[in-house]
Amino acid sequence: MSKLKLHLDADTSIKALHNALVSRGHDVTRTPTEWMPFDASDDAQLLGATAQERCIFTFNIRDFMILAERYPQHCGIVLAAQSSWTLSSLISALHRLLSETQAEEWIGQVRWLNQWRT
Repeated sequence: MSKLKLHLDADTSIKALHNALVSRGHDVTRTPTEWMPFDASDDAQLLGATAQERCIFTFNIRDFMILAERYPQHCGIVLAAQSSWTLSSLISALHRLLSETQAEEWIGQVRWLNQWRT
């Protein structure tokens, strides 16, 4: 089993969120990065994360539900409704998700972050 790696898409690319997860020992990247420009399309973000063997976290529920069907071999999509989360609750839930799941569990999966809410 391998440790889950996460990518924060353009919608969830919050520096404080990224820094908090990295400081807790998680392998997390965010848009923009050397392999993902800030203005990348949703398709490019999902495919880029998949190429990097990363699950992607997004608030863009509608578009990523469609992309999950278009690209069924993605490395996982984590969805959350932006309005229902504070920064601290995002950090806590994503920390739990990254600590409790393995990369292999996520292939082709779309799951709601609420599963890891405390």
